[in-house]
Amino acid sequence: MTEHVNTGFERGTDGPKVILAGIDGSESSLRAAAYAAGLARRQNALLALVYVQPVMAAGASLGAPVGEATGEIAEGLIAEVRASAERLKGIFEVRWQFHTFRGDPYQGLVSAAGELKADAVVVGASERAGHRIVGSVAVRLVKAGRWPVTVVP
Repeated sequence: MTEHVNTGFERGTDGPKVILAGIDGSESSLRAAAYAAGLARRQNALLALVYVQPVMAAGASLGAPVGEATGEIAEGLIAEVRASAERLKGIFEVRWQFHTFRGDPYQGLVSAAGELKADAVVVGASERAGHRIVGSVAVRLVKAGRWPVTVVP
């Protein structure tokens, strides 16, 4: 008969250390951020909120200052996240950081997850009808198979 040796499972130390939530200002992305914040709090993990600034091809913007517009969106998201964090202080003690990356949403999130050493990725379900047919960022992240991906409706 072999003797079973208890290796001492340590409760709460086996979960993710960095949870990445992709946000773009949509309702589903804000729900994803809230869900990720709850996970991060329970796991004592760092919540990395990531906004991917779209890069438009030269001339596609017809003269509109795209960099400025996406910068304003990022600033607005930071303000929104800070306001939410202040309102929830005490209830939602969670360590978080805000990051911006440039590119298309999928590549931006992949780059962010790699750079930030994310253990899990949380995104909102696409709210665009065409994505249900062609494939959303969430579906592409799942198919990449590099991290556990949670898609929040």
